Amino acid sequence: MSLRTSRPARAGQYLALLCYLVFLAFPFLWLISTAFKPARELGSLHPTWIPDSPTLENFRQAFDEQPLLRAAGNSLTVALSASLIAVVIATPMAYVMARQRSRLATAATGWVVVSQAFPFVLVIIPLFLVLKNLHLINSLLGLIMVYVVWSLPFALWMLVGYVRAVPAELEEAAAVDGAGRLRTLVSVTAPLLAPGIVATAMFAFITAWNEFFFALVLLKSPEKQTLPVILTHFLGAEGVADLGPLAAAAFLATIPSLVIFAIIQRRITGGMLAGAVKT
Repeated sequence: MSLRTSRPARAGQYLALLCYLVFLAFPFLWLISTAFKPARELGSLHPTWIPDSPTLENFRQAFDEQPLLRAAGNSLTVALSASLIAVVIATPMAYVMARQRSRLATAATGWVVVSQAFPFVLVIIPLFLVLKNLHLINSLLGLIMVYVVWSLPFALWMLVGYVRAVPAELEEAAAVDGAGRLRTLVSVTAPLLAPGIVATAMFAFITAWNEFFFALVLLKSPEKQTLPVILTHFLGAEGVADLGPLAAAAFLATIPSLVIFAIIQRRITGGMLAGAVKT
């Protein structure tokens, strides 16, 4: 009886997962289809999944109309810097919070979770005033600082979980063998945290790469704008989108996120305790 009930349940789970994957994949597949359609197919009353006459003209127009490479360079600079700084700051903080079980650490963890519920609009005005006093408006450095502060709570919360998953007994065993605190952290704890650090850094990178609101408000010079802001330039004054070039540019902008997620999956499935071998 249990097998009969488990098989339909499992089939239902797979069906639900398949529907969810289709739901997620539909916008991306439609984006790819639109990016390769010629103008006459984009205006057709009977759209098709596969373009009848695939073309790269939309990509050429996208690069001709907007400085996509410069914007991608700005986004890459900001995202890489913000993710690396956030991880460097969050890693030692997460270790202390995970190993020191105190009321202060518990309160800090709760604040990290609560802070993620604050909407962007709630902080943009005071944030703008602070950056204005620091002369960091219309500056990539100012945007990097904003992304670091914004991604730090999530990075800290994520790394605390990874640190707690590392058995404290391994550090105690290293101490018994005569290893100092610094040697234990470098030789034992750090290698075990590597998958978590990489995954956290990549999530922070994707967050900064895709962020739009802060970049729109804080960056005014066209030469400093990031890729999500540049994509809005494909919209006309009356809100009419240049659909082909917009789809092509948006497709190119999603490629780094897809690559990053593929790398994250490989790093996480590698196992956190890989390499926990005493030498």
